[in-house]
Amino acid sequence: MSDEHGGPAVGPTLSEWRKARAETERHLESGSALPIDAEWVQRLADLLTTERSWQDQYTELLALGSSGGQFPSSNR
Repeated sequence: MSDEHGGPAVGPTLSEWRKARAETERHLESGSALPIDAEWVQRLADLLTTERSWQDQYTELLALGSSGGQFPSSNR
């Protein structure tokens, strides 16, 4: 996950984050009645954890190029 100069690259992280997000959306949109059972809950937990992980990595990479090397706090 680095660019040609040896530093971190945003592209691969963003790509993986988008894949995890799309997988989460597909799972949530599957079927009109979602089965709420242990297997479904575990799958959703895994997908959301993956998405959070990729989002954190993406945020850290963006922070490298920002003032002070830190991502700004949200206004929300």
